[in-house]
Amino acid sequence: MARLAVNIDHVATVREARGTKEPDPVLAAGIAELAGAEGIICHLREDRRHINDRDLQLLRQTVKTKLNMEMAGVEEMVEIALKTGPDLITLVPEKREELTTEGGLDVMAQIEYYTGITKRIKEAGIKVSFFVDPDSRQIRAAHKCGADIVEIHTGSYSEAKSDSEANERFEIISAAVKCAVDLNLDISAGHGLNYLNIKRFKSLPQINEYSIGHSIIARSVLVGFEKAVRKMIEIVRDF
Repeated sequence: MARLAVNIDHVATVREARGTKEPDPVLAAGIAELAGAEGIICHLREDRRHINDRDLQLLRQTVKTKLNMEMAGVEEMVEIALKTGPDLITLVPEKREELTTEGGLDVMAQIEYYTGITKRIKEAGIKVSFFVDPDSRQIRAAHKCGADIVEIHTGSYSEAKSDSEANERFEIISAAVKCAVDLNLDISAGHGLNYLNIKRFKSLPQINEYSIGHSIIARSVLVGFEKAVRKMIEIVRDF
């Protein structure tokens, strides 16, 4: 049975669009947990475009399940993370001009660098995940750096324009999952998954957790946040 971790970044995006105090991503995290989510995800970006430092502090004080802090592997974020003490840190690529995270982290290009960051984080008792494309080379590089978890980027699959394209891209994900299993890595998956395209992942029970935000928040505009979270939990727990 897979778990659902809810990404609350875009609750903060709506707040920042008007420069007000609502909707509150911290309150949304509490509602998601009450609905049954087994983790909360927030991405503290260098430009603070949605989640801010205060949000992160309050989330650390209030999240009862698991707090996953997504961040770029830069010194500022490492220091904040070590001070905050989330349960999990997910290292992700970050570009200031992007609307959302585009593609996985190029671990291969900086193995020594990411090994050093991973060591510092793990010495503080915090688990480390790498957000990577479904590429066995990147997964092996993450393992070499000391990752506990790999989160497989599902964006390419989610953006497929035809069934045949989706089938082809899903097979690539399946191969990546096998590689991670062979390396004894825990596996999560996310990016672009929604209430329909996630259903074929039932054939990959090796994936322990799904990281989903945008589709839940989009649905919540129409049906309410708690109901939207519960529906996604119902889907993933059937895997």
